[in-house]
Amino acid sequence: MNPYLYIFLDEAGNFEFSPSGTKWFSITSVTMRRPFGGYHEVVDLRYDLIEQGFDIEYFHASEDRQIVRQKVFETIRPVLRNFRIDSVLVEKRKCHPLVQQQSRFYPEMFEHLLKYIVRGYAVEELDGVIVFTDTLPVKRKRRAIEKAVKTRLASLLPIDTNYALYYHRSASSIGLHIADYCNWATYRKWA
Repeated sequence: MNPYLYIFLDEAGNFEFSPSGTKWFSITSVTMRRPFGGYHEVVDLRYDLIEQGFDIEYFHASEDRQIVRQKVFETIRPVLRNFRIDSVLVEKRKCHPLVQQQSRFYPEMFEHLLKYIVRGYAVEELDGVIVFTDTLPVKRKRRAIEKAVKTRLASLLPIDTNYALYYHRSASSIGLHIADYCNWATYRKWA
């Protein structure tokens, strides 16, 4: 049996291109294969923090206190070799007006990201690719993302390669926690 490739996605910024929108948009992936190295360390950290009096249901970089963020980064830094981390960062004001349409913007940004991911693996040896992203409350945005992911995966993978996209609450997945932290760091550096 050939392995599956797991891609965990996180984004920062918004799709608004007016002056009240964010200056930057970033999308980051954390790609890995099973067994997932680093998961036990992150789970242990959560319980260590709970024992120290922190009420940690899950990790979320923009909401966590600085001391928690510091400890998460200290925990994931030594295990980053188990993952591949890729980001696309866009200064939105430099996007052509036609690309600023949500139906086009997200698919193009995802395609740029996915090309880097796929180049790093022998995709012809994979049984499949599974993509996870956080649950999205806006159906229009979810459809745009789903179309982008499926279209791009179909064009970049061998015909017989399985692929799927799942929307899971970020609280349910250590992979999404790690993607969130990596994306937060990238976005903060530039914003």
